[in-house]
Formats: sequence, structure tokens, C-alpha cells
Amino acid sequence: MRIQIVSLYVDDQDRALAFYTGNLGFQKKFDFPGEYRWLTVVSPEAPEGPELQLAPASASPAAKTYKEALYQQGQAAMMFYVQDVQAEYDRLQKAGVKFTMAPTKTTGSTIAILDDTCGNLIQLTHLSW
Repeated sequence: MRIQIVSLYVDDQDRALAFYTGNLGFQKKFDFPGEYRWLTVVSPEAPEGPELQLAPASASPAAKTYKEALYQQGQAAMMFYVQDVQAEYDRLQKAGVKFTMAPTKTTGSTIAILDDTCGNLIQLTHLSW
């Protein structure tokens, strides 16, 4: 058994695709249009690895409520591992990405939190253990 697809509910799939590919550097994997558009992105470091589904929050009232509650309490909806949080923070800030938390050392890791412009907070993490 393995993890292949993880869903992230977004306010706008087109804006999410632009942000995740243009700002964060992911690659579009699948984009099947229709009433229930199937849209996934992958890391360019692992194009055959796990996919992040950018799912429309409007399709699921429960998901929309959950997503909004996480955002309001400042909790990240997703975590991405990076080699160097400070370097990614600097790169992404130059690209116009808004952060709600600058790089911060915590027990066993360094983290930063960004706003994905689509209703989610995303945590960048580097584990030091």
C-alpha cells in the first residue's frame, strides 16, 4: 500500500493551478475538464510520485467548512518538505508569495507558513532529526 493522491480543497482551481505551478514550481500532472474537474500536480523532483489533487471546495460543503476553519485558526492544511526553509522563504517572497509565519525553529524542525491564495495555509518544513 502507498499514498498516491492527497486532496487539497481550493477556492478556485485555475488560480490554484497558477499558484502551485507558477509560484511553488510543481508540475501539472492531470487536468480533466468537466463538471467535476480532476486536477493534480506533482513535484518535479518526483513526477511519478504522489499527486496533489487541487479539488474544488465548492463541491463539498463539509470540505469547505473544514478548510475555512483551519485557515481561521492559522493551521496549515498541508505540509511540504524542503531542504532549506530559509532559502525557499527568500525565493518565494521574491516571487510575491505571502507568508503568515517567517522561518521559525521548533523542536526537531524549521517551519514557515505561506498563504496559497486559494483559502489554505501551507507549511514548509525541514526536519532536523
